[in-house]
Amino acid sequence: MKPLRILLLGFGHVARRLTAILGPERQHYPKLNPFDCLFIAVLTRHHGHVIDEGGIDLSGVLSTDPAKNPMYRAEARATQPNVADLIDSLDYDVLVDLTTLSIEEKGQPALGFVQQALQRGKHVVTANKGPAAFAGKELLALARQNNCQFLCESAVMDGAPLINMAGACLKGTRITAFSGILNATTNFVLSQMEQGVSMNEAIQAAREKGIAEADPRFDLEGWDAAAKIAVLTNLLMENSITPLEVKRDSIAALDPQVIEAARKENKTLKLVCSSLLQNDRIEACVTLQALPRQHPFAAVTGSASIIRLETDLMGPLLITQEAPTLSDTAYGVLNDLMTIAGGDQ
Repeated sequence: MKPLRILLLGFGHVARRLTAILGPERQHYPKLNPFDCLFIAVLTRHHGHVIDEGGIDLSGVLSTDPAKNPMYRAEARATQPNVADLIDSLDYDVLVDLTTLSIEEKGQPALGFVQQALQRGKHVVTANKGPAAFAGKELLALARQNNCQFLCESAVMDGAPLINMAGACLKGTRITAFSGILNATTNFVLSQMEQGVSMNEAIQAAREKGIAEADPRFDLEGWDAAAKIAVLTNLLMENSITPLEVKRDSIAALDPQVIEAARKENKTLKLVCSSLLQNDRIEACVTLQALPRQHPFAAVTGSASIIRLETDLMGPLLITQEAPTLSDTAYGVLNDLMTIAGGDQ
């Protein structure tokens, strides 16, 4: 069987973890042996690029030694690749998009790149929430039309088997609602504040643990959660909404007295994501809720996450994830790639 040829967009933390697993660390994961792949290009906006249709040395692109890393070459950093042209011209089997979400640009430019690849009959795997959040239903239809696959397990819950599980294990059901805690930064901050830590201190602690971004407003204002709600609504509930249609509560200016009031009532504050199909309409929101201590969501602290699915035939079904790392997210991408490769990987 020919190796799966991969065009990789973005080379941040998740991409580096993925290429480390498939490159220099591969001997530690014997169950990966049947999976054969070849990275033919790594394209970034600001950190160089490398193209080798014969296959890129993954140890090289991971090296911190400029003499060994082809992405450090002067010409690789001096010129920005024309990604659209390369998506249309390079010989690859799957586009792996590990770029970042842009709410302001409504999922672009990643959405456009994904559409290009699918129109060419190329598979797409992405951890970027943007494409599925703004056009998930349309991208699935485009993939079917061109006999290829659009997969994005790592877009929500860091690669935990949620989207693929629903497709494989809930056949014949209709998912009518879901709710859960899906944003690690806000959950960590709320957990810390409940212990008497100030918001600024909690945010700093989240940064130190690699949970929060340098600018956490995207999380605190509910945008990340809204994007995840849109992804799951579009893919699991086969509907069409965007993050802009999701009602959002922000905790950016949360008064500690609100947390204290909940504590006195033996409750805990959680930022809950939910989507409900009612009378053929979707009601989607991110809401700050004071939950009783016995509620299953109340036990989810720190960077953990949880989701509750409701269907017309089975359920409710709870899926939880404890302390996800970069390896979880990278594995979600890898699992999607192995799905595309087929066989018994």
